[in-house]
Amino acid sequence: MSSSVLNRQSTGLRIFSTGFIIIWLLMAAFPFLWTLWGSFKVELDFFSIADWTNAITGDRTIAVHDSAFTGAGYEGAWVQENFGRAFMNTAIVCVFVVCISLTLGTLGGYALSRSGYRYTFWLLMTALIFRAMPPITLVSGYLPPFFEYNVWGYLPTAIIVLVAINQPFTLWMLHSFFMKIPKDLDESAKVDGCTQFQAFRHVIIPVMWPGVITTGLFSFLLAYNDFAVTTMLLNKENQTMVPKIASFLGTTQTEGNVMFAVAAVVSATAPLFILVMFFQRQIVSGLTAGAVKG
Repeated sequence: MSSSVLNRQSTGLRIFSTGFIIIWLLMAAFPFLWTLWGSFKVELDFFSIADWTNAITGDRTIAVHDSAFTGAGYEGAWVQENFGRAFMNTAIVCVFVVCISLTLGTLGGYALSRSGYRYTFWLLMTALIFRAMPPITLVSGYLPPFFEYNVWGYLPTAIIVLVAINQPFTLWMLHSFFMKIPKDLDESAKVDGCTQFQAFRHVIIPVMWPGVITTGLFSFLLAYNDFAVTTMLLNKENQTMVPKIASFLGTTQTEGNVMFAVAAVVSATAPLFILVMFFQRQIVSGLTAGAVKG
C-alpha cells in the first residue's frame, strides 16, 4: 500500500475521530450549558410551553427586567433563601468527611496490604458487604439513638454517618493502591533506619499520592452529592446544598422558586468543574496506577 493511500486513511481517521470527540463533548456539555443559560431567564421563558424559543430570546425576561438576562434567580437563591449557608454547610461536611476517611483509609489500607493474616480477606469482604448495602437502610438504624440522645439535625451527626458509609469504599480503593507498591520499598526504608510508620509516611505515601488524591475526590463527591443521608439527618438550618435545592423544587407553586433551584444547581456544579480541572493530572495518574507493570 502506497504512502499516499496511508496518508489519506490517516487523515480521514483523524477527521472522523475529531468530529466524534467534538459531537460527544457538545452532547455531554449541553445540559449544563443549557441550565447555565436558563439560570439568567425568568421561569415563564425557560419553562415556556407555548414556544421553547422563548428560552433563547427571553421575551418575558425583557418585559419584566428590561434585559434578556437577569440575575434574579441567583439573588433569590443566595440572598432571599440564604443558599450561602447551605454552601458553607456542604464545605464543612466535605472537608471533615474527606480528612477523616483518608486518614482512616490510608492507615487501614496500608496495614491490611502488609498483613499476612487470613482475617484480612474477611475484613475486606465485610467492608464490601456494608458498601453494597443501600445507604438509606443504614441511616434508618442510626435514627433511634440520634433522637434518643438529641443529636439529630447537626452537622457532626451527618459527618459521622457519611464517614461510616464511605469508609468501606475508601478502605478497598486505598488497599488496592497499596498492594501495587512493592514491599521491597518498606524493607529498604527499614534497612536505612526507618520505623514502620516512618517508612509509611516518608516512602510509601509520596509514591501513591495520586491514589490518595483520587480516593479523596471520590469521597468528596459522595459527601457533596449526598441527598438521602443529609435529608434524613439534618434540620432546615443545617441543610447542605442538595437538600436545599430539593426544597426549592418542592415549592413550585410560588413563582420564581424553580429559578432559584436552577441558579443553585449552577452554583453547586461550578465548583466541581474547577476541582476536577485542578486535580486532573493526579486523578488520571491515580486511576492508571498499576496499569503498567514496573
